[in-house]
Amino acid sequence: MAQFQQLLTLAAYTMENLLTNKTASLTELRDPKKVIEKAGDKPVAILNRNQLEGYFVPAAAVGKISFTAANPKDVSSLVRKRRSRIKPTLDYLKDK
Repeated sequence: MAQFQQLLTLAAYTMENLLTNKTASLTELRDPKKVIEKAGDKPVAILNRNQLEGYFVPAAAVGKISFTAANPKDVSSLVRKRRSRIKPTLDYLKDK
């Protein structure tokens, strides 16, 4: 129930789209073994004051991920559509 409430709170205040239905706080992440046990084979969204900080992906979850090469035209199209959102990242990567 607490996870559901965290998701509702997060959605209400930040309108983030989480890529998983499992959540944990930075405080809970101090004991990663508990987070892994709770997560099972699912990724966990790590929240800090109801703001998404990142994802914790247990090794059991990584084994279930399958990757398919993206079509370069699709990637280019997506980058053009999201250019304004990703511009700060692209600017940062120019010097790298």
